[in-house]
Amino acid sequence: MAWTRTYEGAEPLRINKWLAEEGVCSRREADALIERGLVKVDGVAVTPGQKIEQGQMLTLLQKATRQLDNKLTVILNKPVGYVSGTPEPGEIPAVRIISKETLSGKAHAIPGRYNKLAPLGRLDKDSRGLLILSEDGVLAKALIGPESTVDKEYMVKVKGDVTADKLALLRHGLELDGRKLKPADVEQVKAQELRIVLREGRNRQIRRMCQLVELRVVDLVRVRIGAVELAGLPEGKWRPLGGREREALLAGEAPQPRAPRPPRTEKPEEKQPPRRDGKRPAGPRAGGSSKPGPRASGGKPPARSGGPKSPEKRVDPTKGAKFKRTKLGPRKRSPVK
Repeated sequence: MAWTRTYEGAEPLRINKWLAEEGVCSRREADALIERGLVKVDGVAVTPGQKIEQGQMLTLLQKATRQLDNKLTVILNKPVGYVSGTPEPGEIPAVRIISKETLSGKAHAIPGRYNKLAPLGRLDKDSRGLLILSEDGVLAKALIGPESTVDKEYMVKVKGDVTADKLALLRHGLELDGRKLKPADVEQVKAQELRIVLREGRNRQIRRMCQLVELRVVDLVRVRIGAVELAGLPEGKWRPLGGREREALLAGEAPQPRAPRPPRTEKPEEKQPPRRDGKRPAGPRAGGSSKPGPRASGGKPPARSGGPKSPEKRVDPTKGAKFKRTKLGPRKRSPVK
């Protein structure tokens, strides 16, 4: 289906820039669509560098929208030992993990050698966890662009003395490569485990931050990027990014908090009024059942056994409505001649 929209800006604007601002595609992708004649303004194919004016209607042909919809984005739980970016000699890129055999769930397409999946946010060789790889230029700008506000959450195990002064420095006050770091959320979860939320992505940032305060990172797991969480995806497995997840990343939304389970409340035991004759009323004993026993109903008392309780009878899966046994009639035998 073709995509159409009317430009309402006061000043003329280059078409590739407007498409990027609208979140349709990146500038480079827009230029490629324009060169192929898949973008029209008021029914006329546009030329590279052309501007759109107020009141004009831009149309992306159906072939262009189909091409943009086929941009793949996957979520990978990267194990230790794989590099997210361009590998050095002897290293294995994380994109090689993505195959039909490592898919968790279902996907409308399996990435092949012609798909150019790029990591949207570095995750070094010694770290593991959530890694997003995509062909989507708009999503890349939202996650790793200079104006990105999407945060990333990590669970970090360290060695060394974790003190209040060190936590304060990790939150704010450190510099890397001569530039001051943005404030970070740092919480001590356990004695040697930290929860760190960053809003920037410097090279090996958390490890270098910890090194500055005399802490050594022994395990680092990225568990969240924006509204997308690792959420039980097995290590070494991948799944496609959903449409709602993409919209949440582009909007910079935070993950929805999980509602806590309501506490279990036990039903108070109803007290029975005492009888006039002074006898104890018949009712449930402490820890017992309100049903009358075999002796009260006139039957024989149950046999007491000091041995262990017999195991429950196992249900045969071949019996039931779905697995009915068919009784065969007597077999007819013919006399041997």
